[in-house]
Amino acid sequence: MLQWLKKLTVIEWLIWGGSVCAIVVCFLVFRNTQYHYLVGSLIGVTALIFVSKGNPIGQILTIVFAVFYGVISYSFRYYGEMITYLALSAPMAVAALVSWLRNPYKGDKNEVKVNTLSAREWGLFMTAAVVVTVAFYFILWAMQTTNLIISTVSVFTSFVAAYLTARRSRFYAVGYALNDIVLIVMWSLACRESLTYLPIAVCFVAFLVLDLYGFINWSRIGRRQSEAKTVTEGE
Repeated sequence: MLQWLKKLTVIEWLIWGGSVCAIVVCFLVFRNTQYHYLVGSLIGVTALIFVSKGNPIGQILTIVFAVFYGVISYSFRYYGEMITYLALSAPMAVAALVSWLRNPYKGDKNEVKVNTLSAREWGLFMTAAVVVTVAFYFILWAMQTTNLIISTVSVFTSFVAAYLTARRSRFYAVGYALNDIVLIVMWSLACRESLTYLPIAVCFVAFLVLDLYGFINWSRIGRRQSEAKTVTEGE
């Protein structure tokens, strides 16, 4: 892990370090005793800083975070989140890990090759996202999920983000940013009942910052890779 942390830029250190500090301070100030909330949140922000660099280690950490988050969601009867992360996000993270490892940029396993989706693929996967979301709505309704509508919207944004991540599209970060906003609302509502969930809400605020950075960085990486390809083809 240390070897990958050394490759972070100053900006990335500041974003990651600030996120870690915010989560830890929040946990300590409110004297939270749910240490798996803290561990899960720290794993989550660490995963995203590596995902923002296109490093496959981020997907491994995402799988671990999905397990922690599934347990946390179950405790508040956010069954949609639990099912989405354990049955959708975790498997998709595995698929993304395989995809990223199979598509390194110029053989560098620490950076994935950025992909561009066709209009046809966008149409097909968005249709699939709607179908999955509608199906989940009735499943979550039957399970008496807390905050049903918001939970259903989270399923849609999670599916979109997970698919785009597996397909190595820079727009994965947009999907996750939208999902972060939904989850900030969800866990803020949970905080009204118990402040033990505040570190989770703060975690997703940090996620939002990290995903916005991820979009910017992946756009930069994509341009660099495209320019390098153009130069190579012109030689």
